[in-house]
Amino acid sequence: MSSNKPFKIHSRIKSFGFAFEGIATFFKTQHNAWIHTVAAMTVIALGFYFNVNTTEWCFLILAIALVMLAEMLNTAIEFLTDLASPEFHPLAKKVKDVAAGAVLFAAFAAVIIGILVFVPHVMILL
Repeated sequence: MSSNKPFKIHSRIKSFGFAFEGIATFFKTQHNAWIHTVAAMTVIALGFYFNVNTTEWCFLILAIALVMLAEMLNTAIEFLTDLASPEFHPLAKKVKDVAAGAVLFAAFAAVIIGILVFVPHVMILL
């Protein structure tokens, strides 16, 4: 979709407001957002504790971002599916299941990254 509206700083600033509103809605409505946040804070604390290097930090941050992104997109898909199909529909269920599966996939990948980063540090302690 193309827009012929001129670029305006005020409009760009308003778009940030909408994005922050979306993040607030995510945290207000999704219990899993808090679970992922606690997991992310734990990973960050472990990163500081083990003094991980810059490359390891990059992988950890990407893993955290991947999971949060997947969860936020899952939430958006669920909201949209509920709007389009307020009553149960087998296709709506499939849409929600696939979106939830994407979150699970991202979480598994994040766990693998965490293992690859932290196990060598733990082994040094042992």
